[in-house]
Amino acid sequence: MAEAESLETAAEHERILREIESTDTACIGPTLRSVYDGEEHGRFMEKLETRIRNHDREIEKMCNFHYQGFVDSITELLKVRGEAQKLKNQVTDTNRKLQHEGKELVIAMEELKQCRLQQRNISATVDKLMLCLPVLEMYSKLRDQMKTKRHYPALKTLEHLEHTYLPQVSHYRFCKVMVDNIPKLREEIKDVSMSDLKDFLESIRKHSDKIGETAMKQLCDQKGNNKKKRRRRRRKKEEGKEEEKEGEEEEKREKKKLLTFNVPGAQDLVDFSPVYRCLHIYSVLGARETFENYYRKQRRKQARLVLQPPSNMHETLDGYRKYFNQIVGFFVVEDHILHTTQGLVNRAYIDELWEMALSKTIAALRTHSSYCSDPNLVLDLKNLIVLFADTLQVYGFPVNQLFDMLLEIRDQYSETLLKKWAGIFRNILDSDNYSPIPVTSEEMYKKVVGQFPFQDTELEKQPFPKKFPFSEFVPKVYNQIKEFIYACLKFSEDLHLSSTEVDDMIRKSTNLLLTRTLSNSLQNVIKRKNIGLTELVQIIINTTHLEKSCKYLEEFITNITNVLPETVHTTKLYGTTTFKDARHAAEEEIYTNLNQKIDQFLQLADYDWMTGDLGNKASDYLVDLIAFLRSTFAVFTHLPGKVAQTACMSACKHLATSLMQLLLEAEVRQLTLGALQQFNLDVRECERKTLLDLFIQWDWSTYLADYGQPNCKYLRVNPVTALTLLEKMKDTSRKNNMFAQFRKNERDKQKLIDTVAKQLRGLISSHHS
Repeated sequence: MAEAESLETAAEHERILREIESTDTACIGPTLRSVYDGEEHGRFMEKLETRIRNHDREIEKMCNFHYQGFVDSITELLKVRGEAQKLKNQVTDTNRKLQHEGKELVIAMEELKQCRLQQRNISATVDKLMLCLPVLEMYSKLRDQMKTKRHYPALKTLEHLEHTYLPQVSHYRFCKVMVDNIPKLREEIKDVSMSDLKDFLESIRKHSDKIGETAMKQLCDQKGNNKKKRRRRRRKKEEGKEEEKEGEEEEKREKKKLLTFNVPGAQDLVDFSPVYRCLHIYSVLGARETFENYYRKQRRKQARLVLQPPSNMHETLDGYRKYFNQIVGFFVVEDHILHTTQGLVNRAYIDELWEMALSKTIAALRTHSSYCSDPNLVLDLKNLIVLFADTLQVYGFPVNQLFDMLLEIRDQYSETLLKKWAGIFRNILDSDNYSPIPVTSEEMYKKVVGQFPFQDTELEKQPFPKKFPFSEFVPKVYNQIKEFIYACLKFSEDLHLSSTEVDDMIRKSTNLLLTRTLSNSLQNVIKRKNIGLTELVQIIINTTHLEKSCKYLEEFITNITNVLPETVHTTKLYGTTTFKDARHAAEEEIYTNLNQKIDQFLQLADYDWMTGDLGNKASDYLVDLIAFLRSTFAVFTHLPGKVAQTACMSACKHLATSLMQLLLEAEVRQLTLGALQQFNLDVRECERKTLLDLFIQWDWSTYLADYGQPNCKYLRVNPVTALTLLEKMKDTSRKNNMFAQFRKNERDKQKLIDTVAKQLRGLISSHHS
């Protein structure tokens, strides 16, 4: 058992020794640990010592074997040492020579090295500069564009510089300076472009007048050409050279062309590029909304300035024209902006501006047109408003309210026409001689007939010289009425009214002319204080002929409006009524004038109511009065029979009443039979004496018996009048010696007067009851 263990230990020690011999020194630690971990390390040390001694013997054997060779090698090495020293000297010498000779080469090599380094640096620098050069070029280009005010390209260049070029060289200091400067450049571009926009806004404010004038002038020329074409077509149609369908198609083409009409001169008068550039710049900078709001705000301010009319606009047509030109120019520019930009202005914004402009324009026109008293200015204003409305309508703006306002101005125009024609009629009536128009030749006759529709076969047959029954104011007034109708027609042109509406407007205005203006003019002439009976007679004759001419005025209106009088709702002319009223006023004035003349003559009457002398002839004043009436009644032969008869009856009745009043007036408290006899002579001269016959013949029994009978002798004697006169005679008989020749019968006579008076009172009482 012990032998077996010793064999194993010896084998283990052997293995460890072999491992120590063959293993690297760094790994021998674990092997030795295994020895010390066991209990036989002493025996192992012995075997190790034994093994070392074995190796030493082997080394010694090997050294003894190679010793002679070693000695030989040493001997040879000593021999070589001398040679080596020589070689060393040679090498040193050669090295010294080489160093001396290579010194210049080293210097050259250093220089070459330095040159190569510089070349590399230069190459690197060139590469970096080539990378930086585009950045610098773009920056230089940006500056040039800024100087030349090419702001939109400058903004594009700035974008390329910021996003494409600067990132490639961002580590350079100058790039950082550029990057820091970019926001400032953007702001500078914004400020400069905004300055350009302000200049643009100022420019269009100054040029709005010219733009509007150009637009309205070109539309006016276009409309003028269309009117000429329509007139040519109308002539061809009348001549039968053009088919109706062809004319209608041509008219449709003209209307379409007018609706598509545009103003080529707007963009020529104003450079719109600043607003386009500014819009693009602000859009790129993300501030489009800010720009749109600013533009619209400024244009609204300009609109308010444009729509503010000058205070003296109503004085001349040029004031209105300049006002309209500015408005048209403003909206032409806005329409151009609307169609050439996307969203800077929109239709809602334009419509809002137009609504404001329309209301302010209409208000201004209403105010200023009310100051116009010249119908020609009002007519020119109407034509200007129509051109203004048509021009804006071409651009798509609704203008119905303007045409509605023109209908209001039409009423004002009618009023100004009426005022003007009132002056014309006044001048005609004041300058007329109120005598029939004399003509001495056929030419003069035709001239008068050409001015006034008059037909009289008897007058035509009469030889020259001859006279028309009316005076010169008849054809003049008739022609002025036609001129008035023409003036009304001029206003209705281009108002887009139907023929019926035009006809109705003309007829209503003409009725006002006849019933108000002409009627007042005639009434004023008739009521003049110095008007004579001859003039009044001539006025009656004139108005009669003017009344007959009313049907020709109806035909005249029908011809120019092409609306038949039989059409439903057609207004009729009131000329007949006007001239009838004027004639009746003249007739009444004749009656009044005659009565005034009679009163003037009667004021010359100077009766001595207390005279006792019996006269034998009529009073002088009455003879003159009768002569005047005869001459006046002779003039009445030209009047209609009824008028002349009425005038004569009125004059006679007034004369009779006035004479009666002379007897019955309160101042005549007493009268004599002689005075009654003289009064009777005057009345006989007038052929009106029933009351006086009653007193002179003292035929009371017949009067009292026949009173109230239709065939009574004293039918026209009023009992009240007879009683009043009888009382005057009774008072006279009491106070004087009027009936001295009948002194014996005086008491009986007085009783008879009292009896008659009593019977007259009873007759009056029974009549009243």
